[in-house]
Amino acid sequence: MTCWSDMAYDALERITSFLPLKDYHRFSAVCKNWRLVAKQKRHSPAPQLPWLVLGDEPGTGKRMFYNLSEDKHYAMDIPELYGRYICGSSHGWLVAIDIKLTGILINPFTREFYELPLFPHYNIGLSSTSIFENALMDYRDVAGQCIEDIQVSIVQKAILSHDPKERPDFMLMILVGISVPAFWKPGDSSWTVIRVTVPGIKDVIYFDGHFYFLTNKNALLFLDFQPDPKVHDIRSPRIRLRRRTAQSYLVNYFGNLLLVERWDQFCVKKRHYKTCYFNILRLDFEKEKVYRSKTIGEAAIFLGTNDSIVINPNELVPGCKYKCKTKSIYFTDVTRALCIQKFDMGIFNTSEKTFSTFYPPEIHHTRVGAPIWFTPNPW
Repeated sequence: MTCWSDMAYDALERITSFLPLKDYHRFSAVCKNWRLVAKQKRHSPAPQLPWLVLGDEPGTGKRMFYNLSEDKHYAMDIPELYGRYICGSSHGWLVAIDIKLTGILINPFTREFYELPLFPHYNIGLSSTSIFENALMDYRDVAGQCIEDIQVSIVQKAILSHDPKERPDFMLMILVGISVPAFWKPGDSSWTVIRVTVPGIKDVIYFDGHFYFLTNKNALLFLDFQPDPKVHDIRSPRIRLRRRTAQSYLVNYFGNLLLVERWDQFCVKKRHYKTCYFNILRLDFEKEKVYRSKTIGEAAIFLGTNDSIVINPNELVPGCKYKCKTKSIYFTDVTRALCIQKFDMGIFNTSEKTFSTFYPPEIHHTRVGAPIWFTPNPW
């Protein structure tokens, strides 16, 4: 009878391709041979549902994560994240800011990280759009500001062009301050700020080899790096804003660019705004048209301050597949409130137009900012 530890390497490698992350690590702990197979990393863990990055565990400083597939919390000891605000999630990497207002780009599983240059200066209290192009100033010299307020307001979103492990020439794009775009790449000693003539950029995505930006009024902008980085207005397809949106997101839906609008309404009893609907638009650049979609098919979309994530449940292992609600938008974000910050989290079924929850009542919120979706990338 063949010993389990003596199984052929190709068979063991094939087995690892069907394992979710937690079972992959259990596999590597069985014996020396299995651990060697796991370390070869020829097969990543099978696709799984995203996790939520939460706050610090009280009393320990460990970072809390919520595994949606298992409906389970994990406390991970990651000293590099102690006291840091997570402002971005992309390709399994996190962008985090500490109370000294310095930032890092880190993979919390491998603990690899890049120290980021000082963030571009910005005007915290800017309200006039007439001086938008000259809106950057030194936030470190602003008196009377709570450090946590500054910490959470420096970067509105951060995404990567590529996984740093796959492309060492990746770029990190951030929306700083009142959503001024700036990018950094390894070797740069400072951020490159991209001047724009319109205020209020709501979202950014790296799609089809380019960065696209979305403004408050649903104007779509395109970043051209030649000869110098400059943003251009894409005039077709023209997107009409049907109503004021709480937030808009750009989503790469299996090679198609979607614009997803999150609408809200004021809840008198709770004295804050609450998400009431999602409007889905598909942008067709060839035909220069915008199509309204009633549903997102069998997929699931995860929206928030993270780089938008799209999941095909059919590609998940059975244990994860049945946990994923199809035709649904999982969302977590900060919503408007009177004097206090409120989090808005839930699931919107695009077919039935109904809302439900995905998290237990005792879920740990972050100290500042909303929980953020994160796809574990242990390599």
